[in-house]
Amino acid sequence: MWWIILLVPAAIVAAIFIYLRVAGHGSFPWIQFYTKGKESGFSFREVGLLRKIAVETEIENPTALFWSIKQLNRSIKEMIIKLRSQDMIDDEESNRLLSKLYDLRKRVEFDLPRYRLGLKSSRDITPRQRMRVTLPGAGPFATMAIENRPKYLALSRPQGPGLPEGFMWKGQQIGLHFWRAEDAGYFMRTKVINDFINQKYPIIHVAHADEIARTQQRRSIRVKTNFQATVYPLKNIQDANELEETAKGLRCRLLDLSEDGACLMVGGRTKAGLPIKIQFELAGRLVVMCGLVKGVSYDQRKNFSLLHVQAVPLSMRTRNYVLTYVYNIFGEQEPEKVQSKPTL
Repeated sequence: MWWIILLVPAAIVAAIFIYLRVAGHGSFPWIQFYTKGKESGFSFREVGLLRKIAVETEIENPTALFWSIKQLNRSIKEMIIKLRSQDMIDDEESNRLLSKLYDLRKRVEFDLPRYRLGLKSSRDITPRQRMRVTLPGAGPFATMAIENRPKYLALSRPQGPGLPEGFMWKGQQIGLHFWRAEDAGYFMRTKVINDFINQKYPIIHVAHADEIARTQQRRSIRVKTNFQATVYPLKNIQDANELEETAKGLRCRLLDLSEDGACLMVGGRTKAGLPIKIQFELAGRLVVMCGLVKGVSYDQRKNFSLLHVQAVPLSMRTRNYVLTYVYNIFGEQEPEKVQSKPTL
Protein backbone atom coordinates (compact mmCIF):
# COMPACT_ATOMS: atom_id res chain seq x y z
CA MET A 1 0.00 0.00 0.00
CA TRP A 2 2.94 2.35 0.59
CA TRP A 3 3.64 2.54 -3.11
CA ILE A 4 0.09 3.83 -3.72
CA ILE A 5 0.68 6.65 -1.23
CA LEU A 6 3.80 7.68 -3.17
CA LEU A 7 2.11 7.27 -6.53
CA VAL A 8 -0.81 9.62 -5.85
CA PRO A 9 1.27 12.84 -5.40
CA ALA A 10 3.37 11.94 -8.43
CA ALA A 11 0.21 11.44 -10.48
CA ILE A 12 -1.15 14.83 -9.34
CA VAL A 13 2.11 16.57 -10.32
CA ALA A 14 2.09 14.81 -13.69
CA ALA A 15 -1.55 15.79 -14.28
CA ILE A 16 -0.81 19.43 -13.47
CA PHE A 17 2.20 19.40 -15.80
CA ILE A 18 0.14 17.87 -18.65
CA TYR A 19 -2.66 20.39 -18.03
CA LEU A 20 -0.26 23.32 -18.19
CA ARG A 21 1.29 21.99 -21.39
CA VAL A 22 -2.08 21.46 -23.08
CA ALA A 23 -3.66 24.66 -21.73
CA GLY A 24 -0.64 26.67 -22.73
CA HIS A 25 -0.71 25.42 -26.32
CA GLY A 26 3.02 24.90 -26.57
CA SER A 27 6.29 24.00 -24.95
CA PHE A 28 6.61 27.18 -22.84
CA PRO A 29 7.39 26.35 -19.17
CA TRP A 30 3.98 27.31 -17.77
CA ILE A 31 4.88 26.06 -14.31
CA GLN A 32 7.34 28.96 -14.15
CA PHE A 33 4.58 31.30 -15.34
CA TYR A 34 2.17 30.13 -12.63
CA THR A 35 4.88 30.39 -9.98
CA LYS A 36 5.67 33.96 -11.03
CA GLY A 37 1.98 34.81 -11.05
CA LYS A 38 1.48 33.53 -7.51
CA GLU A 39 4.52 35.54 -6.37
CA SER A 40 2.86 38.64 -7.89
CA GLY A 41 -0.31 38.17 -5.83
CA PHE A 42 -2.66 36.47 -8.31
CA SER A 43 -4.80 33.44 -7.53
CA PHE A 44 -4.40 30.21 -9.52
CA ARG A 45 -7.59 31.01 -11.43
CA GLU A 46 -6.46 34.58 -12.18
CA VAL A 47 -3.10 33.36 -13.44
CA GLY A 48 -5.06 30.99 -15.68
CA LEU A 49 -6.86 33.98 -17.19
CA LEU A 50 -3.53 35.78 -17.66
CA ARG A 51 -2.21 32.68 -19.40
CA LYS A 52 -5.15 32.77 -21.81
CA ILE A 53 -4.43 36.44 -22.51
CA ALA A 54 -0.76 35.64 -23.12
CA VAL A 55 -1.72 32.88 -25.56
CA GLU A 56 -4.38 34.94 -27.36
CA THR A 57 -2.04 37.93 -27.77
CA GLU A 58 0.79 35.60 -28.87
CA ILE A 59 3.34 36.93 -26.40
CA GLU A 60 6.67 35.29 -27.19
CA ASN A 61 7.70 35.26 -23.52
CA PRO A 62 4.53 35.19 -21.38
CA THR A 63 6.42 35.86 -18.13
CA ALA A 64 7.10 39.33 -19.59
CA LEU A 65 3.62 40.14 -18.31
CA PHE A 66 5.19 40.38 -14.86
CA TRP A 67 7.99 42.84 -15.76
CA SER A 68 7.38 44.48 -19.17
CA ILE A 69 5.34 47.71 -19.29
CA LYS A 70 4.81 47.28 -23.03
CA GLN A 71 3.42 43.75 -22.67
CA LEU A 72 1.32 44.72 -19.66
CA ASN A 73 -0.26 47.63 -21.54
CA ARG A 74 -0.97 45.39 -24.51
CA SER A 75 -2.51 42.68 -22.35
CA ILE A 76 -4.60 45.13 -20.33
CA LYS A 77 -5.93 46.59 -23.57
CA GLU A 78 -6.82 43.13 -24.90
CA MET A 79 -8.55 42.26 -21.63
CA ILE A 80 -10.64 45.46 -21.63
CA ILE A 81 -11.66 44.93 -25.26
CA LYS A 82 -12.71 41.37 -24.45
CA LEU A 83 -14.66 42.42 -21.33
CA ARG A 84 -16.43 45.15 -23.28
CA SER A 85 -17.39 42.74 -26.06
CA GLN A 86 -18.88 40.38 -23.45
CA ASP A 87 -20.59 43.26 -21.62
CA MET A 88 -18.60 42.39 -18.47
CA ILE A 89 -16.60 45.61 -18.05
CA ASP A 90 -18.63 46.57 -14.96
CA ASP A 91 -18.59 43.06 -13.50
CA GLU A 92 -17.09 43.02 -9.99
CA GLU A 93 -14.89 39.97 -10.55
CA SER A 94 -13.59 41.37 -13.84
CA ASN A 95 -12.79 44.70 -12.18
CA ARG A 96 -10.96 42.90 -9.37
CA LEU A 97 -8.66 41.14 -11.84
CA LEU A 98 -8.17 44.33 -13.83
CA SER A 99 -7.33 46.17 -10.60
CA LYS A 100 -4.66 43.58 -9.78
CA LEU A 101 -3.21 44.01 -13.27
CA TYR A 102 -3.00 47.75 -12.68
CA ASP A 103 -1.32 47.13 -9.31
CA LEU A 104 1.25 45.02 -11.13
CA ARG A 105 1.58 47.70 -13.82
CA LYS A 106 2.31 50.33 -11.14
CA ARG A 107 4.81 48.09 -9.39
CA VAL A 108 6.73 47.51 -12.64
CA GLU A 109 6.66 51.26 -13.39
CA PHE A 110 8.04 52.23 -9.98
CA ASP A 111 10.86 49.69 -10.35
CA LEU A 112 12.32 51.88 -13.13
CA PRO A 113 15.59 53.62 -12.17
CA ARG A 114 14.16 57.15 -12.45
CA TYR A 115 11.82 56.41 -9.55
CA ARG A 116 14.37 54.65 -7.36
CA LEU A 117 17.42 56.86 -7.76
CA GLY A 118 16.06 60.40 -7.40
CA LEU A 119 17.91 63.74 -7.29
CA LYS A 120 21.29 63.99 -5.59
CA SER A 121 22.08 67.67 -6.23
CA SER A 122 20.29 70.92 -7.06
CA ARG A 123 22.38 70.98 -10.24
CA ASP A 124 19.98 68.38 -11.63
CA ILE A 125 16.86 70.56 -11.18
CA THR A 126 15.28 71.38 -14.52
CA PRO A 127 13.88 74.78 -15.57
CA ARG A 128 10.14 75.39 -14.93
CA GLN A 129 10.24 73.27 -11.77
CA ARG A 130 7.69 74.79 -9.39
CA MET A 131 8.83 75.28 -5.79
CA ARG A 132 7.83 76.69 -2.42
CA VAL A 133 10.22 78.96 -0.54
CA THR A 134 10.19 79.20 3.25
CA LEU A 135 11.90 81.73 5.49
CA PRO A 136 12.32 81.41 9.26
CA GLY A 137 8.87 82.45 10.49
CA ALA A 138 7.53 83.42 7.06
CA GLY A 139 6.08 81.81 3.94
CA PRO A 140 5.43 79.79 2.02
CA PHE A 141 6.22 81.68 -1.20
CA ALA A 142 5.62 80.29 -4.69
CA THR A 143 8.48 80.36 -7.18
CA MET A 144 9.81 78.58 -10.26
CA ALA A 145 13.27 77.56 -11.47
CA ILE A 146 14.19 79.82 -14.41
CA GLU A 147 17.65 78.50 -15.28
CA ASN A 148 20.28 76.26 -13.76
CA ARG A 149 23.85 77.53 -14.02
CA PRO A 150 27.05 75.94 -12.64
CA LYS A 151 27.38 78.61 -9.92
CA TYR A 152 23.72 79.25 -9.04
CA LEU A 153 20.05 78.36 -9.50
CA ALA A 154 17.91 81.26 -10.77
CA LEU A 155 14.37 81.47 -9.38
CA SER A 156 11.44 83.71 -10.27
CA ARG A 157 10.41 86.36 -7.72
CA PRO A 158 8.84 84.52 -4.77
CA GLN A 159 5.12 85.29 -4.47
CA GLY A 160 3.37 85.07 -1.13
CA PRO A 161 2.66 86.86 2.17
CA GLY A 162 3.71 90.47 2.57
CA LEU A 163 7.25 91.14 3.82
CA PRO A 164 8.56 94.07 5.91
CA GLU A 165 9.37 97.28 4.05
CA GLY A 166 12.96 97.28 2.79
CA PHE A 167 13.25 93.48 2.95
CA MET A 168 16.05 92.06 0.79
CA TRP A 169 16.29 88.44 -0.29
CA LYS A 170 20.07 88.57 -0.67
CA GLY A 171 21.80 86.80 2.20
CA GLN A 172 18.66 85.05 3.45
CA GLN A 173 18.82 81.39 4.49
CA ILE A 174 15.84 79.69 2.83
CA GLY A 175 14.23 76.29 2.43
CA LEU A 176 13.07 75.00 -0.94
CA HIS A 177 10.31 72.40 -1.19
CA PHE A 178 9.29 70.85 -4.52
CA TRP A 179 7.75 67.84 -6.22
CA ARG A 180 9.73 66.35 -9.06
CA ALA A 181 7.49 65.07 -11.84
CA GLU A 182 7.01 61.28 -11.72
CA ASP A 183 9.33 60.97 -8.76
CA ALA A 184 9.00 62.33 -5.21
CA GLY A 185 8.99 65.36 -2.95
CA TYR A 186 12.29 67.07 -2.07
CA PHE A 187 13.58 69.60 0.42
CA MET A 188 16.85 71.54 0.47
CA ARG A 189 18.36 74.37 2.49
CA THR A 190 20.33 77.06 0.69
CA LYS A 191 21.28 80.75 0.67
CA VAL A 192 20.20 83.61 -1.59
CA ILE A 193 23.42 84.94 -3.16
CA ASN A 194 21.89 87.65 -5.36
CA ASP A 195 18.67 89.65 -5.43
CA PHE A 196 17.37 91.19 -8.69
CA ILE A 197 13.82 91.83 -7.47
CA ASN A 198 13.84 95.47 -8.68
CA GLN A 199 15.03 94.64 -12.20
CA LYS A 200 12.88 94.35 -15.33
CA TYR A 201 12.83 90.57 -14.88
CA PRO A 202 12.74 90.07 -11.10
CA ILE A 203 14.64 86.96 -10.04
CA ILE A 204 16.87 85.70 -7.24
CA HIS A 205 20.00 83.56 -7.44
CA VAL A 206 20.44 80.84 -4.84
CA ALA A 207 23.49 78.70 -4.08
CA HIS A 208 23.53 75.07 -5.12
CA ALA A 209 23.06 72.32 -2.55
CA ASP A 210 24.59 68.87 -2.83
CA GLU A 211 22.46 67.53 -0.01
CA ILE A 212 18.80 67.17 -0.92
CA ALA A 213 16.34 65.28 1.27
CA ARG A 214 13.90 63.02 -0.54
CA THR A 215 10.77 63.47 1.55
CA GLN A 216 7.63 61.76 0.26
CA GLN A 217 7.89 59.36 -2.64
CA ARG A 218 5.07 59.44 -5.16
CA ARG A 219 2.55 56.65 -4.68
CA SER A 220 0.92 56.86 -8.08
CA ILE A 221 1.57 57.86 -11.68
CA ARG A 222 0.30 61.35 -12.54
CA VAL A 223 -0.38 62.75 -16.01
CA LYS A 224 -0.91 66.29 -17.25
CA THR A 225 -4.41 67.18 -18.43
CA ASN A 226 -6.32 70.28 -19.50
CA PHE A 227 -9.98 69.48 -18.97
CA GLN A 228 -12.91 71.54 -17.87
CA ALA A 229 -14.19 70.36 -14.49
CA THR A 230 -16.70 71.38 -11.85
CA VAL A 231 -16.07 71.68 -8.11
CA TYR A 232 -18.63 71.31 -5.33
CA PRO A 233 -17.91 72.03 -1.66
CA LEU A 234 -18.58 69.29 0.87
CA LYS A 235 -19.56 69.89 4.51
CA ASN A 236 -17.00 67.28 5.55
CA ILE A 237 -14.98 64.54 3.91
CA GLN A 238 -17.27 61.87 5.41
CA ASP A 239 -19.87 63.03 2.84
CA ALA A 240 -17.62 61.82 0.00
CA ASN A 241 -19.41 59.79 -2.68
CA GLU A 242 -19.32 59.16 -6.43
CA LEU A 243 -22.88 60.29 -7.15
CA GLU A 244 -23.28 62.80 -9.99
CA GLU A 245 -24.17 66.37 -8.99
CA THR A 246 -26.71 68.14 -11.18
CA ALA A 247 -26.60 71.54 -9.45
CA LYS A 248 -24.40 74.33 -10.76
CA GLY A 249 -20.91 74.22 -9.28
CA LEU A 250 -17.66 76.20 -9.59
CA ARG A 251 -15.99 75.92 -12.99
CA CYS A 252 -12.30 75.07 -12.99
CA ARG A 253 -9.57 73.38 -15.02
CA LEU A 254 -8.16 69.94 -14.23
CA LEU A 255 -4.39 70.28 -14.78
CA ASP A 256 -3.20 66.84 -13.74
CA LEU A 257 -4.68 63.57 -12.60
CA SER A 258 -3.75 60.36 -10.79
CA GLU A 259 -5.65 57.59 -9.05
CA ASP A 260 -5.20 59.34 -5.69
CA GLY A 261 -5.48 63.03 -6.51
CA ALA A 262 -5.53 65.94 -8.92
CA CYS A 263 -4.43 69.52 -9.44
CA LEU A 264 -7.09 72.14 -10.18
CA MET A 265 -6.91 75.75 -11.30
CA VAL A 266 -9.71 77.91 -9.87
CA GLY A 267 -10.40 81.62 -9.92
CA GLY A 268 -9.76 83.63 -6.76
CA ARG A 269 -8.11 82.61 -3.54
CA THR A 270 -8.93 79.68 -1.29
CA LYS A 271 -7.32 77.79 1.59
CA ALA A 272 -6.04 74.31 2.32
CA GLY A 273 -8.10 71.78 4.24
CA LEU A 274 -11.35 72.16 2.28
CA PRO A 275 -13.27 68.96 1.42
CA ILE A 276 -14.49 69.07 -2.19
CA LYS A 277 -16.09 66.99 -4.93
CA ILE A 278 -14.76 67.18 -8.51
CA GLN A 279 -16.68 66.17 -11.64
CA PHE A 280 -15.18 65.90 -15.12
CA GLU A 281 -15.45 63.90 -18.31
CA LEU A 282 -12.65 61.49 -19.09
CA ALA A 283 -12.64 59.86 -22.51
CA GLY A 284 -16.41 60.29 -22.80
CA ARG A 285 -17.31 59.09 -19.31
CA LEU A 286 -18.18 61.11 -16.22
CA VAL A 287 -15.74 60.71 -13.33
CA VAL A 288 -16.52 61.86 -9.79
CA MET A 289 -13.68 62.28 -7.30
CA CYS A 290 -13.79 63.61 -3.73
CA GLY A 291 -10.88 64.73 -1.61
CA LEU A 292 -9.16 67.29 0.58
CA VAL A 293 -7.28 70.36 -0.63
CA LYS A 294 -3.82 69.64 0.78
CA GLY A 295 -2.01 72.65 -0.69
CA VAL A 296 -2.75 75.96 -2.44
CA SER A 297 -0.53 78.05 -4.73
CA TYR A 298 -2.05 81.53 -5.24
CA ASP A 299 -1.07 83.84 -8.10
CA GLN A 300 -1.97 87.34 -6.90
CA ARG A 301 -1.32 89.04 -10.22
CA LYS A 302 -3.60 86.69 -12.20
CA ASN A 303 -5.95 86.04 -9.27
CA PHE A 304 -6.14 82.26 -9.54
CA SER A 305 -5.19 79.36 -7.29
CA LEU A 306 -3.74 75.93 -7.96
CA LEU A 307 -5.36 73.40 -5.64
CA HIS A 308 -3.51 70.18 -4.90
CA VAL A 309 -6.16 67.63 -3.98
CA GLN A 310 -5.64 64.32 -2.19
CA ALA A 311 -8.53 62.05 -3.15
CA VAL A 312 -10.33 59.60 -0.94
CA PRO A 313 -9.92 56.04 -2.29
CA LEU A 314 -11.87 55.62 -5.51
CA SER A 315 -14.24 52.72 -6.10
CA MET A 316 -12.55 49.86 -7.93
CA ARG A 317 -14.48 50.55 -11.14
CA THR A 318 -13.68 54.29 -11.16
CA ARG A 319 -10.04 53.66 -10.26
CA ASN A 320 -9.68 51.22 -13.16
CA TYR A 321 -11.26 53.74 -15.53
CA VAL A 322 -8.93 56.53 -14.36
CA LEU A 323 -5.88 54.25 -14.67
CA THR A 324 -6.90 53.24 -18.19
CA TYR A 325 -6.48 56.92 -19.07
CA VAL A 326 -3.41 57.55 -16.90
CA TYR A 327 -1.51 54.66 -18.51
CA ASN A 328 -2.83 55.71 -21.94
CA ILE A 329 -3.96 52.16 -22.72
CA PHE A 330 -6.08 53.26 -25.70
CA GLY A 331 -3.98 56.30 -26.69
CA GLU A 332 -6.63 58.74 -25.43
CA GLN A 333 -4.22 61.28 -23.96
CA GLU A 334 -3.52 64.36 -26.03
CA PRO A 335 0.17 64.83 -26.86
CA GLU A 336 1.59 67.48 -24.53
CA LYS A 337 2.90 69.56 -27.43
CA VAL A 338 -0.62 70.11 -28.82
CA GLN A 339 -2.37 70.68 -25.52
CA SER A 340 -3.66 74.21 -25.27
CA LYS A 341 -2.61 76.45 -22.41
CA PRO A 342 -4.92 76.10 -19.41
CA THR A 343 -7.56 78.80 -19.15
CA LEU A 344 -10.48 79.17 -16.79
